[in-house]
Amino acid sequence: MKLVIQIPCYNEEAYLEATLRDIPRKIPGIDGIEFVVVDDGSADRTAEVARKAGVQHVVRFRNRKGLAQSFMAALDTSLKAGADIIVNTDADNQYCGADIPKLIEPILSGEADMVIGDRAIDTLEHIPPVKKFLQRWGSWAVRKISGTDIPDCTSGFRAYNREAALRINIVSQFTYTLESIIQGGKKGIAIAHVQVRTNKETRESRLFSSMGEYVKRSLSTIIRIYTMYEAFKIFLFIGGVLSLAGVLLAVRFLFFYLTSGGQGHIQSLIFAAIFTITGFQVLLIGLIADIISSNRRLIEDALYRIRKMELKDSIKFKG
Repeated sequence: MKLVIQIPCYNEEAYLEATLRDIPRKIPGIDGIEFVVVDDGSADRTAEVARKAGVQHVVRFRNRKGLAQSFMAALDTSLKAGADIIVNTDADNQYCGADIPKLIEPILSGEADMVIGDRAIDTLEHIPPVKKFLQRWGSWAVRKISGTDIPDCTSGFRAYNREAALRINIVSQFTYTLESIIQGGKKGIAIAHVQVRTNKETRESRLFSSMGEYVKRSLSTIIRIYTMYEAFKIFLFIGGVLSLAGVLLAVRFLFFYLTSGGQGHIQSLIFAAIFTITGFQVLLIGLIADIISSNRRLIEDALYRIRKMELKDSIKFKG
């Protein structure tokens, strides 16, 4: 059983060595451990530090592509390295490396395909109350949308078995944390969570410049991914609301027409027609979006099969 620990990095020269040092080299049930570091166009010596620390696989982007693409590049490299289990962690040593055996235990025991490390955010003193509130409600929204019970959806400390990793396809340019859970829930991946420890904060998050930007980008990611998988529900709701508004306005016009000849209420009839036609068009768009969503599932299934065949060929070639 091979474990690959992947670490997406951006200007982490000061913290990467401590992060690597904190990770155990021997874990019960694991025959071998390798490391993957993806340097997302850093301007410092991140890649050099990784190589000097003995990291077996270092991928370096020439320019910054973002956390989501760094995560996917790390996932692809980990799979090609022959990983049976992949652990993703942050380069700032936020998560306690000694908890990796605990994190992968549900996978080793066959209880889960994907495991999220729960930081118990409410107990962390360095996180501001506003951020705790937003993360609590954001995690609630992701749980409802994905049909999972993950309490800490923004945690980057997580583990995947090979099958789960092959099925994850991140399309967001912002972050992988929310999208991967929603995808996992919609694709029937068994997702579990375990409580993990965190180390003392070394620096502030670089993922967003302000709380407002974090909320805006996270919300747009949630809506976008949910729409990809439940497009008809979204458009059915919008079209239904517009159509209902049109019917109510038509009833209003009919009432005044029968009681007072409809004088002065012709605008109700005009708006009723507008809302009804628009609602019908939205419903048609929903049907088209549902067909596109079905095609997306077929494409993802084909991509999964292709990646699986490529992985088999890669492992045979190495062997």
